[in-house]
Amino acid sequence: MNRPKRFSIYATIVKRLIDLVLALIAFIILSPIFVFVVIWLAIANRGKPFFFQLRPGKNERIFKVIKFKTMNDRKDKNGELLPDADRLTAVGKFVRKSSLDEIPQLLNVILGDMSLVGPRPLLIEYLARYSADQKQRHLVRPGITGWAQINGRNAISWKQKFEYDVWYVNNMSFALDVKILWRTLMKVFKPEGITSATSATMEKFMGNDI
Repeated sequence: MNRPKRFSIYATIVKRLIDLVLALIAFIILSPIFVFVVIWLAIANRGKPFFFQLRPGKNERIFKVIKFKTMNDRKDKNGELLPDADRLTAVGKFVRKSSLDEIPQLLNVILGDMSLVGPRPLLIEYLARYSADQKQRHLVRPGITGWAQINGRNAISWKQKFEYDVWYVNNMSFALDVKILWRTLMKVFKPEGITSATSATMEKFMGNDI
């Protein structure tokens, strides 16, 4: 039996070293943009430029993901948050479209909670809704970008997205990560798949029977 790619020397040692070095370099280079966006969003969001949320990482270990706050906190008359499309600010739309909202997650990579490449970290509530096969996405560190992100992002179904995630887990390699990073850079200059067909971001995953 062939040893799973996630247990290779690259996956267990080299990938983390590359993540750390590249994330540090990228954050230093992007720090002027980071500061500018922080100030811009602080003004737009009344002093709240960041968004923190608990997400499951490798082996379902919970960590706090760091993102730019691209939506306001407007609520309806019942105290419930309005739909994403109604809360997404003009500044937030630009930050999302340009992928600048991912810059803070370089800090998650430096801290070791995330990788540059891997399945996206999703909501904790989804853990109980995954099939046994889909749960494999948590066998590796979640990533800022991934195989699903360069193959449709939010424009594809949850089922397809999870199939891409599991495929990546079972085929992870240095060459594949380089390919994903390169195609991610290309998509920064040609944004697509930012929204789903029916939502400003992506509908919640309600389970495989929905």
